[in-house]
Amino acid sequence: MIVPYDQLSEEALRGLIEEFVTRDGTDYGEQEISLDERVQQVRGLLASGEVVILFSEGKGTCNIVFKHQLS
Repeated sequence: MIVPYDQLSEEALRGLIEEFVTRDGTDYGEQEISLDERVQQVRGLLASGEVVILFSEGKGTCNIVFKHQLS
């Protein structure tokens, strides 16, 4: 189920995005990007509709995925 990002509280959205951008495998290469900058980048992707928040009812987890990855 896709969860509209604007339906989450500010605190919940920030926590979800922070967890996403600090996961293993989200290295940004040689250039260091601050946590705030990474959060803002993901917010921009959510606002543009390029990524969505996907809730798995079976697992009870949320993830941020590119919309084109959904079938």
